Amino acid sequence: MRRADPRLVVSLLATLLVFHTPTWADDTQAERSWRLLSELTPEERQRLDFSTDTPRDATIPYMPAEPYPFEPPYTPEEIGFRSMEFPHMPRWNCVQIEDSGTLTPTGYLFINQIIVLIQYDEPAGLMGQILAKPGDIFSRWLSQDIAPPENHGNQLLFATYRTDKELTKKADMFGYSPTLRRVRRFPQPRRQDKFPNQPVAYDDFLGRDAWEFSWRVIGTDVLYETARFPTTRQFMTLRAKDGTFTDVPVADLKLMGRDYPYYTEDGGVRTYVMEATAKQDWLPTYYAPRILYWVDQEYFYPLRIEAYGPDGELVLIEERLAELMNPDLKERGYHNLLALWWDPQQDFYSYGVHDAMDLREWSQADKDVFFNPDFMRRGWFPVPLKTQAGVSTPEEFYLRPHLYRDKFPTERTIRLSDALEARIRAQNEAGHIVFIGGEN
Repeated sequence: MRRADPRLVVSLLATLLVFHTPTWADDTQAERSWRLLSELTPEERQRLDFSTDTPRDATIPYMPAEPYPFEPPYTPEEIGFRSMEFPHMPRWNCVQIEDSGTLTPTGYLFINQIIVLIQYDEPAGLMGQILAKPGDIFSRWLSQDIAPPENHGNQLLFATYRTDKELTKKADMFGYSPTLRRVRRFPQPRRQDKFPNQPVAYDDFLGRDAWEFSWRVIGTDVLYETARFPTTRQFMTLRAKDGTFTDVPVADLKLMGRDYPYYTEDGGVRTYVMEATAKQDWLPTYYAPRILYWVDQEYFYPLRIEAYGPDGELVLIEERLAELMNPDLKERGYHNLLALWWDPQQDFYSYGVHDAMDLREWSQADKDVFFNPDFMRRGWFPVPLKTQAGVSTPEEFYLRPHLYRDKFPTERTIRLSDALEARIRAQNEAGHIVFIGGEN
């Protein structure tokens, strides 16, 4: 019998590994996807402007003089401003349902569903925030709990403010509980405070203002995966505009949705990797003074965010799956279908799915009634919505994010506890979250 050529055997094995190794099995890529700024080609650098002393706006000195949304070539600061179009909540008038959940290190799963009514003053979008006078309200959000049953009827009303260096209040917050039967005005939330049962701070939720940070491009990267679905969950049930529910294979969910025209041939999204550093004269004691953003190179949508604390430790990773939810706004109409937040210090992990997007034009009567603290006392749900997009069991929860330790090693320092490293190895081997000895 003729013996097989050893080189052919090795080649076949390598091919099998490439095509049959699950995406969750390894945290590295066979081919380097990232490049430092010094490694970009002259053609790639033409779209970027590396000027450090650009003209300033005559009336708002912390804004670039070039009118928003700017034209290429873009400075790092301008890319930072463009990425402000995409906070956690959409920047247009609408109603949506958010299914969120948190998995604790011990394996306890907390699920919550809220209907959110969102109203912006004209002009909507980032321009409305930029043009508003500091100290003025530019948007309002009313959230109404529908699950779990013990939370049904709880409500929160946010009124968000335009800020500057002197006028720093970002939000008023009112709450209503059917048990207490009264509306309570909460103190202004501190930016670093976490939401109950979540690793998300208020700034992660409300969004950050680009003028409070200094911006730098550190390189480029191609992202192929953000949200990591486990092997125990093959479908995600989403609500269509007509109210029907569809089981969407998770393999069909793309980073920038179905309509994004700029995917690479192998399905990746080209990104700029940006560094935002808190300005000392604006945020002298900020809880996350250094933040890295992976923003797509066409619309500057943030697909991955890493926040680092004052001691340089990684304190939060946020990852997103986006979808074009408001086509009339073109590139500004992208919004996060799914957001994931992971605190690697405490191994505290949350998700938020935005389902059932319903675009709205609020009448003046709607604005006066719905976005008023007194409305919450009535206990009405003016736009009832349902979702089935949530996670049912801890074993179906999303895998912890990729760490990408090999990417930009001089810019990123990641140190995790031995116990967490062991959990991540067990997770990657199993393809889903595992619980060992009563510990996640």
